[in-house]
Order: sequence, then C-alpha cells, then structure tokens
Amino acid sequence: MTRPTGSALRLTVLVGENDTWHRKPLYTEIVHRARAAGLAGASVFRGIEGFGASSLIHTSRLLSLSEDLPVAIVVVDTEERVRAFLPELDELVTEGLVTLDPCEVVRYVGRGADPAGDRAGDRGASRDGNQGDPDMKGKKSL
Repeated sequence: MTRPTGSALRLTVLVGENDTWHRKPLYTEIVHRARAAGLAGASVFRGIEGFGASSLIHTSRLLSLSEDLPVAIVVVDTEERVRAFLPELDELVTEGLVTLDPCEVVRYVGRGADPAGDRAGDRGASRDGNQGDPDMKGKKSL
C-alpha cells in the first residue's frame, strides 16, 4: 500500500447500490480490486437521494422509498497509480459516472500508526487512539 503525500488524484465512481458484478455488489468489487492493486485506500458512501443519466430520482424518504440509492466509491492516491487502475473500471462500470479530480493529501495515517514510526500501543494509547484522555473516552479522532 502506498502512502501518498502532496499532489494526488481523487477517483470518484458513482453507481447504484443495486449494481452488481457476478452477483456481488459492484461497490464491493471495486473496493476489493483497489486493495489488490495496492491503492492507498477506498471508501464507499451511500447517498440519500440522487439521479443520474436516466433522470429517475432515487431517494430514501419514507413515502418514496428507493431500493437503488446512489453510491459513491472514492479513492485517493498518486496520479500514476489511479490512472493505472482505470482499465479495471472500464470492465466493471457499465452504467454510472467516473470522475477524476486533482487534490492534495495533507495527512494520511492509519489507525495505530505514528508518523514518527512508533506504534501507538507503545506510547500507552488505547485501542481507539485516545492516548488515555478521559475526555475522549469512546471517541475516535480522525
């Protein structure tokens, strides 16, 4: 897995939550392939309302409950690595929207990791990384 800093590229894939790839959710396949490709990370966000090329509105409102809400898969990594991943999406995304945006990575640190190279557990941090601060009990920092 890479640890990008500075200039990067954000890949956003917008599909429907009911879109599938070999009977699995499409967003799951995209995330697993991104991981296999060694990309820095991927997140899936479920929308509460939206429409796409068909102009049909999908919403989570009670009176017009939709079973096919919009889903956004977001990946951020170096431009080279993101562009190398695009052929995978050509195979997977038959309906939807794929966008690329330049961005800047300001901070990228995983749970339990310390930028100085020390393990969080070695410094007395609790499992949620709150460093034993009683005001932070049960809260996770970004």
